[in-house]
Amino acid sequence: MDRKLLEKLEWRRKEGTVRSLSLSKLNIDFFSNDYLGFAQDGFSTNEEFKFRGATGSRLLSGNSEEALSCESFLANHFNVESSLVFNSGYSANLSLLSTIPQRGDTILYDELVHASIRDGIRLSFAKAISFNHNDLGDLEAKFKLASGSVYVVVESLYSMNGDISPLNDIAKKCLSNNAFLIVDEAHSVGVFGNEGQGLVQELKLESIVFARVITFGKAFGFHGAAILGSKNLVDFLINFARPFIYTTGLPPSDYKLIERLVNNKIIQSRQFDLQSKIEFFRKDLIDKHCYPSDLKSPIQIIQTENIDLTITLAERMKMNGIYTKPIFSPTVPQGKECIRICLHSFNTKEEITQLKSLF
Repeated sequence: MDRKLLEKLEWRRKEGTVRSLSLSKLNIDFFSNDYLGFAQDGFSTNEEFKFRGATGSRLLSGNSEEALSCESFLANHFNVESSLVFNSGYSANLSLLSTIPQRGDTILYDELVHASIRDGIRLSFAKAISFNHNDLGDLEAKFKLASGSVYVVVESLYSMNGDISPLNDIAKKCLSNNAFLIVDEAHSVGVFGNEGQGLVQELKLESIVFARVITFGKAFGFHGAAILGSKNLVDFLINFARPFIYTTGLPPSDYKLIERLVNNKIIQSRQFDLQSKIEFFRKDLIDKHCYPSDLKSPIQIIQTENIDLTITLAERMKMNGIYTKPIFSPTVPQGKECIRICLHSFNTKEEITQLKSLF
């Protein structure tokens, strides 16, 4: 391997921030995205879900009645004209941002959007400008630098710091500036909305949002993702989105499971359980370095002062049977290292009390 690559890896080791794969089945879960516990439930298998592969991309041999039925269900469930399923949220964001904005257009994106959005932007020929996180004034200022068609990209619930986007106000800004609003709802579907439909629908913004990205690997406990929008948007992606065109489709049984999980009738009761656990966790934490202040977020952050303290706190939790992952740069900015805590409907109050006693 090239020496400079090895040196970068060695620097991570010395800094204490090298990533590695690990197993954590014996620990209390305060780290996964399984907010409603559906992944813990597991999936029953029977003849209806007999496994067979897709055999090719959707445009060749990989399409199926199951795929079309799933996409029709998703469009109806999320109150949009059309939907298109992808193998992952990463692939969906990569497709959307690299394909839709054209040369001469402008992408305005929140500085804390997910890496998959940033990578999609990198592949686009459009001009890209970031604005300060959740800062409406800075977004308005950046509109003045934009040209061509303007796309504004935000997350409804930010995955690395747990705060919620001011979607109503951002939508108004987009309307007044004739901009197209794209919302990544990866961490908010399932958790928010009357039937887990996310914050866009909870706020009744479906007709204003140009495109939504939802995932099934978090609150729904499975895998895959979908882009929601107009039929024209979906037709354009089918014709021009390279990650979609050149990827083998999901197995037909996966589409059936996606449909079943999204239509799960126990979502509302799990949401209620989750919100009660979030409220219990937040109680008496005013003097702690814990944020966001929004009580509804299942993602809570313990801010530490430096890398060493972050690692020390994570190790203390691990020694007490609680598994979390410290978050380092470049996932968060340098100096913003933290412990990311994910709360779930299945966490007990005893487990949460034990967690709180460690910081």
